[in-house]
Amino acid sequence: MGRLRDVKTLGTLLLVTIFMGCTPKPQEIVYGTDGCHFCRMTIVDAQHAAQLVTKKGKAFKFDAIECMVNHLKDVDSNSVALYLCNHYNEPTDLIDATQATFLISKEIPSPMGEFLTAFSSKNLAEEVQKDHEGIIYSWNQLLDKFNR
Repeated sequence: MGRLRDVKTLGTLLLVTIFMGCTPKPQEIVYGTDGCHFCRMTIVDAQHAAQLVTKKGKAFKFDAIECMVNHLKDVDSNSVALYLCNHYNEPTDLIDATQATFLISKEIPSPMGEFLTAFSSKNLAEEVQKDHEGIIYSWNQLLDKFNR
């Protein structure tokens, strides 16, 4: 009876390990070392980096949100589990890009020259917009803009 319990326990642990290994999660971006999947530039700007994680757990890192958005033109959206981006107020922290608010302002440069910056809330974006002007976008509005 003790051996059967050990086999069941081992089987349960194996299943948990398999399922945990398949859970899509972001990878750490190593600034100054990692390269952008889209443009191949080294990722150095902690306020504008982004990451896409597939349902199979493969992470694609980008030096700018605009690189990720442009890369999406060649990706089946059904294969994506996470769209992530850094945000202006807390560089290096990844937030859910689909829930973020974006500001395109000529006064806030981004690595690829689109002047695109993410914020964790619309209120934060509006506060920065007061000082830096520009246009605010939701995730879907941003995708529409880049896919024209």
